[in-house]
Amino acid sequence: MKKLLWLVFILIIGFITLVYFSVSSTDKEFETVTIQDFDDLENIDFRRYDSVEVAASSLYKANELKNIMQGANYREAWISPIKVPVLFLDSLYGGMKIVKEGGGTQTHSLRLKDKNGFLYSLRSVNKDPSTHVPEWARNLGLKNIVIDAISASHPYGAILAASLSEKAGILHTHPKVVFVPKQEFLGKQYNEKYGNRLFLLEYETEGKENWTDYKNVYQILDTKNLQELKEENPKKVSIDKNVFVRARLFDMLIGDWDRHTKQWGWVAQKEDKNFKAIPLAGDRDNAFFNLGGVIPGIISNKNIEPKVRPFEKEIEHMPGLVYPNDIYFLTNTPVKIFTTEAKNLQNLLTDEAIANSFKVWPKNIAKQSSKEITGKIKSRRDNLVEYAKEFHRIITERELLNKPLKGSEDIKISPGLMKCFECSN
Repeated sequence: MKKLLWLVFILIIGFITLVYFSVSSTDKEFETVTIQDFDDLENIDFRRYDSVEVAASSLYKANELKNIMQGANYREAWISPIKVPVLFLDSLYGGMKIVKEGGGTQTHSLRLKDKNGFLYSLRSVNKDPSTHVPEWARNLGLKNIVIDAISASHPYGAILAASLSEKAGILHTHPKVVFVPKQEFLGKQYNEKYGNRLFLLEYETEGKENWTDYKNVYQILDTKNLQELKEENPKKVSIDKNVFVRARLFDMLIGDWDRHTKQWGWVAQKEDKNFKAIPLAGDRDNAFFNLGGVIPGIISNKNIEPKVRPFEKEIEHMPGLVYPNDIYFLTNTPVKIFTTEAKNLQNLLTDEAIANSFKVWPKNIAKQSSKEITGKIKSRRDNLVEYAKEFHRIITERELLNKPLKGSEDIKISPGLMKCFECSN
């Protein structure tokens, strides 16, 4: 018995030692892009260039031990240079205006408006998760476990998700990868934080001007504004449930586990005095989330962190993917809608359609992981009807909401409307 206890003790000490060797490979918490062939960024006139070769970040370089302990993830994509256009905001689409700075805790973002009133978001490809590091992790010198987890997100996953969305007939924000150099337009207030960085430029998921192909659009609303419209017109506002179910099943196909309420907009069409809202997904930071390694494998166990679901060939824990907004909008939705939309996605996302979607990636990026991602999407697609039934079952078994949706805490709506979208009818 004593020998067994000693063996267990030695294994624990060995594991702890490997963890510390792994996380000690870097003490950095944040890093911006690496630009090829340019050393002195401060003295370069980027207006002389229409594009640059940029690597998203070298922060996630790893040795073999780190790959084993914290996962290979998408490290190669983060350090691989790609060619991207150089963006000057004073001339973009006739000249931009900065509306406000975004409030994300990891993503640095600016909301922009062009001369025609269209709203855009400039969202950093590089993330800053330092505010999410627990105090105990800092005290124990384990902060790199949290920082390094960003490598599980693909730096260009959002543009692949948009390409697949196009094939699936689902609204998206048309993201483009761009390099924003330091420039007078940003001024002292924004230049240090936003200059010389890689961004996704995309449409906002709200705004008065309609940039979509839908007709008779009243406005593009965020969820809380949609709730307020519903409060004012309880029997005249509905959502397109078929499209929302398809969008949520699509999230599961691409492994996007982070789909809380604030990541959705709604294209509100108006006909006579009635409104119908079509869902618009934003923020694809966690699509194709490839979380590997010994440490993340322990942390992402469904009994420890049920919502952080790695992108594998099979969905292993559906309850972790069901959000309060699913309960809110899809309560009392017939199972037939779920199975019908699952079959629609199966028909739309053919092998050929999936393969063609990867053309939006530079060849060196597609070569790295397109085969693996394709295999996982196809596997999930082939089982999508069963996933849809399980999704519906979980929604049916969950209780109605007893508190406001995320982002709606500051609005006043009736108790019925707080429970579910159709509870006030």
